[in-house]
Amino acid sequence: MLSNNQRKQIVLLAQKKHREQQRLFVAEGEKIVMELLQAGFTSTSLFSCTVFPEIDTVLIDLPTMKKITHLKNPSPILGVFQYPEVRIAPSEDPIIALDSIRDPGNLGTIIRLCDWFGLSQLVCSESTVDCFNPKVIQASMGSIARVNCQYVNLESYLSQSEKKVYGAALGGSSLYKESLETNSIMIFGNESHGISEHLFPLIDKNIAIPRFRKGSVPESLNVATATSIFLSELFRTNNTAV
Repeated sequence: MLSNNQRKQIVLLAQKKHREQQRLFVAEGEKIVMELLQAGFTSTSLFSCTVFPEIDTVLIDLPTMKKITHLKNPSPILGVFQYPEVRIAPSEDPIIALDSIRDPGNLGTIIRLCDWFGLSQLVCSESTVDCFNPKVIQASMGSIARVNCQYVNLESYLSQSEKKVYGAALGGSSLYKESLETNSIMIFGNESHGISEHLFPLIDKNIAIPRFRKGSVPESLNVATATSIFLSELFRTNNTAV
């Protein structure tokens, strides 16, 4: 049975301030919930509209699930999870750094890309959308279980790093004419405004994905799409892909 207090708490977790106060977030959908559990995330409660033999859940009906879901259409299972302890270890792997990414779908997709390419950490500016936003969790499709999102003052972080720093910026050198170092940081900027001006002095080289269509072309690429192209080229040219 779902108590009124539980219902209110779950609804409030749609807001960042309540997630941070409670150190809790909501995940919905069988795949995402199962991946979080398998990765060792601690669940404080699990609710479902059907029986899942492998886990214990509180059975509720669909109308009740509709009252607590953070999605447009409720899924058969919803879990409330504790924030993980973020452990960032020194690594020579490439690091993706995000500057003021605001769209939850973009962040979720980038988390999924990091997981695909074997990157276990993602650095985000303090103005980037919260990785525990329900829409980010959904878009990550479970990859949030394996990718640590670290929120930092990006200017301070870059100034203290010894890695080479690349900036994804229009007007930069062609991605296809550069040999990118794997032990590096690649910065991707805000969907509308790009990388913040105060970060440019900390960038060693600006890199751009060249346009091949002549004449009228899109103003820019979606940031998640650009990230996928950069990662693909980085691993291809360094022969580090499996």
